[in-house]
Amino acid sequence: MPGSASTIIDRLKTLDESVRVLDVDPQRRSDWQSGVQESAERFLAGLDDLPAFGREEGPGDPPADLGVVEYATPLQDVLRTYERQVLGVHINPASPRFFGYIPGGGLYPAALGDYLAAVTNRYSGIFFAAPGAARIEDALVQWIAHVLGYPRTSGGTLTSGGSLANLAAVVTAREEVPFEQRGRAVVYMTGQVHHSMHKALRIAGMGGAVFREVSVDRQFRMDPEALAGQVESDRAEGLLPWLLVSSAGTTNTGCIDPLNDLSDVAERFGLWHHIDAAYGGFFVLWDEGRRLLDGIDRGDSITVDPHKGLFLPYGCGCVLVRDHRKLRNIHSVQADYMQDALTPPDEVSPADYSAELTRHFRGLRLWLPLRLFGLAPFRAALEEKVLLARWFHEQLCEMEDFECHSYPELSVATFRYRPRGVPADDVETLNELNLRLVRAIHSDGRVFLSSTKLTSEKCPAGAVYLRLAVLCFRSHLEHVREALHVLQRLAGAGDW
Repeated sequence: MPGSASTIIDRLKTLDESVRVLDVDPQRRSDWQSGVQESAERFLAGLDDLPAFGREEGPGDPPADLGVVEYATPLQDVLRTYERQVLGVHINPASPRFFGYIPGGGLYPAALGDYLAAVTNRYSGIFFAAPGAARIEDALVQWIAHVLGYPRTSGGTLTSGGSLANLAAVVTAREEVPFEQRGRAVVYMTGQVHHSMHKALRIAGMGGAVFREVSVDRQFRMDPEALAGQVESDRAEGLLPWLLVSSAGTTNTGCIDPLNDLSDVAERFGLWHHIDAAYGGFFVLWDEGRRLLDGIDRGDSITVDPHKGLFLPYGCGCVLVRDHRKLRNIHSVQADYMQDALTPPDEVSPADYSAELTRHFRGLRLWLPLRLFGLAPFRAALEEKVLLARWFHEQLCEMEDFECHSYPELSVATFRYRPRGVPADDVETLNELNLRLVRAIHSDGRVFLSSTKLTSEKCPAGAVYLRLAVLCFRSHLEHVREALHVLQRLAGAGDW
């Protein structure tokens, strides 16, 4: 039974003091800001001394140390737990010596943008809620489209990363295939495609499609002639060629598929051409990168990650579709309770182009650094990262007992340890040696490199290679030189 009005009032008075503590007073805000700022400054000031990969020591604290508590914990205790349990343990992507996977960024102004977005709590999904926020995100999407050469008919949205951007593209492309024919649909990609594409296809309900792994050249780039031949063969078998996925900078080796030639094939056979440029796309800001990525503007859809090529903290990707209406048609819905929040015809609501309705105002983390720095430092940094990878490659090629793979197109260099006397085709021995070497690098901790497996005409099936991926804005020549020294020292020691 509902309580009486007086009973409700009495209970509200009882709750009032406990609830109001959530609206933090100015003094406590100042104290907490100072404490968090001091912790952040300690971390940034000590980056040169922190390992790129830290090992856990001992059994650690019991899980309760990380759990939720009923009553308040002093900030200093909370920060000590965070610093002990998170910072300095395992990979440290903020380190200038972090060369594993595709490094994330961490630009300081991006953190300020996230802080402002969280404190002011503007909702950017619907234009009605925050016109300025929606316009900032639309301006950023249109700028990215312009940088990549996409037409004014294109549209897109900022996502949490490349995985959701790829998913949005796949879902949009799926609508080009009649439901009853989706079992006949064929997907074309190479073995170098990012694994998020397989996940996206499965989530989108296209896991039952026919998958074709197209052959590659010695640099792991898709072969357009092999693609065309496979499409023709599939057509002859009564299948429905549907989706071509190419890469503008693969995670494994940084290679760039021949985008123009592949687009020719896609247009000839009516394939939806999705270009995964999550890692490599922003290299178009650099003159040579623009030439290397020629044809990047010809895809039907594209993924690109500001948290990679623009050095933002993790959590910012972008999907673009050449015809924005196709992206909007699959993602835009209306609800009665939002009848007051209709978007004007000449404006954009990000939620109409995304699976997300509730979303963080993530555009501020991109907008603020671009405004504060301008583009010039980003262009210089992107060129620097490629040159560092190429310098590393050239230096390593001159060292005994190391074998380099192809010359880096972008900022990933691949190589393996091959001591004199071990034949190149002794894959089992070389794999074991290289896995032991990468474990020794991780144990040393000063720099961080990762490993992968490469299979091609040049690389025996399943050959283990090490990767140096340079994309942290803090990484400079002295840090890459240190990676070389670590490799020389560990390989020379041979006691691992």
